[in-house]
Amino acid sequence: MSMSELYGARRLGVSVEVFPPKTPEGDAGLRRVLGELSAYRLDYISCTYGAGGSTQDRTLDWCRAIQGEFGKTATAHFTCVGSTRADLVAWLKRAWEVGVRNIMALRGDPPQGQTEFQAVAGGLKYANELVSLIRHEFPTMGIGVGGYPEKHPEAPSLEADLQNLKRKVDAGADAVVTQLFYDNSVYFRFREQAHRIGITKPIVPGIMPITEFSRIQRITSLCGASIPSRLCERLEAVKDDKKAQFAIGTEFAIAQCRELIDQGVPGIHLYVLNRSEACREILDALDVPRAT
Repeated sequence: MSMSELYGARRLGVSVEVFPPKTPEGDAGLRRVLGELSAYRLDYISCTYGAGGSTQDRTLDWCRAIQGEFGKTATAHFTCVGSTRADLVAWLKRAWEVGVRNIMALRGDPPQGQTEFQAVAGGLKYANELVSLIRHEFPTMGIGVGGYPEKHPEAPSLEADLQNLKRKVDAGADAVVTQLFYDNSVYFRFREQAHRIGITKPIVPGIMPITEFSRIQRITSLCGASIPSRLCERLEAVKDDKKAQFAIGTEFAIAQCRELIDQGVPGIHLYVLNRSEACREILDALDVPRAT
């Protein structure tokens, strides 16, 4: 099912995101996680592309496994980094050949050692250009794009960032999946502002449960997301107790998802960091059906 069909079905879409591991032990762990999560009725599992496009082959390998071994729809992340237009088209053809019918189109972060994104000769510079390329080469491909409720770190303002998002949607995106956030009012404001400038595609909240406070602090510092002070205080008070951090973070994520669902979001996208425990607790609490 493509993203345009999924989020047009007038029901809650539920998806999770994983990344290609770098070691055989990581591969075994991800297979175990996918086996556990595939027990649920998930609409798709997305697989990231890796910094600098470093795992682009592995992304397709895992998408093939998600669909072939685990029986779930795969969504492949795809970036402009380090690739010419011809390279991008060639990768898209490979993705199509292995059965991928949904793409998360992202500009991508600058390669390690670079502070600013620079397109290679013959390459693309912006995500909206990538969306246009995908839509032209594969008109029926489902396309998701990223949205930043608290502004992309490189954008001069939230208003400018929203205009960038509109360019991506106007280029042919089917849905927006947000960066992680921990204050639902931030999402609701972002959604309202997006609607105000004419973005009518589904805006799906991305949720990352806090299972290890120090790790989430590193992630939020990179992506520009904030953690409410009250939640920080609770987690700081148990900084030496990982089980307590897990319990607080999972409880918070469940409450966050319930409020979002009550307010009519089109779906929930869970960033699971290749772990299943918190995700399973959230899916169970939200009464996500088991696969039949």
